[in-house]
Amino acid sequence: MARISILTPTLIPSDAVGNDVLGMHEVLTRRNHEVHLFAEDWSVNGLEAQHVTDAAAYCDRADDILIYHHSIGWELGAGVLRRCRGRVVIKYHNVTPARFFAGISAHHQTLCELGRRQLSAMATGNYAGYLAASEYNLRELLDAGAPDARTFVMRPFTQIQRLTAVVPDLTILDRYRDGRTNLLMVGSVRPNKGYASLIEAFAQYYYDFNCHSRLFIVGAEDPHLASYSAHLRGLAELLHVDQAIVFTGQVSLDALKAYYLLSDAFVITSEHEGFCVPLVEAMATKVPIAGYASAAIGETVGDCGILWDDRDPVLLGESISMLTQDEATTADVAHEAYRRYEQMFSNAVIETQFLESMRAFGLDI
Repeated sequence: MARISILTPTLIPSDAVGNDVLGMHEVLTRRNHEVHLFAEDWSVNGLEAQHVTDAAAYCDRADDILIYHHSIGWELGAGVLRRCRGRVVIKYHNVTPARFFAGISAHHQTLCELGRRQLSAMATGNYAGYLAASEYNLRELLDAGAPDARTFVMRPFTQIQRLTAVVPDLTILDRYRDGRTNLLMVGSVRPNKGYASLIEAFAQYYYDFNCHSRLFIVGAEDPHLASYSAHLRGLAELLHVDQAIVFTGQVSLDALKAYYLLSDAFVITSEHEGFCVPLVEAMATKVPIAGYASAAIGETVGDCGILWDDRDPVLLGESISMLTQDEATTADVAHEAYRRYEQMFSNAVIETQFLESMRAFGLDI
């Protein structure tokens, strides 16, 4: 039995990194290992977590294992890495390029700049191994100096099993089952998510194809990014589609299930994604996907959606129209997407990837 510490800056079950941490914890504890969770902030019902400053005591033996989830600059976590005497595995979820926050949030810009610098130090840290959430992230790790022989893709664990099993919020279903075509995007309201492009594409679709449509933007809004949120609402007003866009804020799992069930298409115009778990949620709930093939989006979706390399709202509007009007195309896309989820992204598949990778690092788990 190994003693294993898992570190992440913030541990909450509604967060993609948090769900990956919880998935690892579940697999490792089921295999009778001693597993400890460490974070700076956390909210996990039924599980014990400790402050990251306590982590050094659990990785001071040569046979201890520390799994560090890297997604943003984190000085406290980096300090634990420097003091760790055990074997370290880095899980890289990608760090958003700081340029997206320039002029919007100095706080986010500083953390992302730090995260990129720390990535370079981690990649050359001679650790036991490196796990990347996607091929896109793997290339960044290798470019930063990580050893090819000890760097593997391990896609993230998700909450999709819970999502598909939960009873949807009936209040939301009743409120929005009104005959309109519903489009959906799930993700925190951040500049790298390309929400301005999404609103422009929705306006194109709304006026050229279907004025009886609605766009759900489901995701938390950060007070540090209040000016960006205000800009998006101003853009929606300028394009006269503000009455057809619903900003939900952060929602519960049963509410999220309701929005997926209500939606005719998932539309993504993000400019930077290291993996994008909501795309897999859409596949698992059989919501067809249309969008732009930026960063890791094309890799995650594969051939199971309509993606464009050109960021052209006209093309995207036409794609949305086809997915929402052509039932045969929609059914084919949804079927292939669900099959892709089962074959590549289910937690059972991810568990196998995780265990095989750790063993390849010489870690007996």
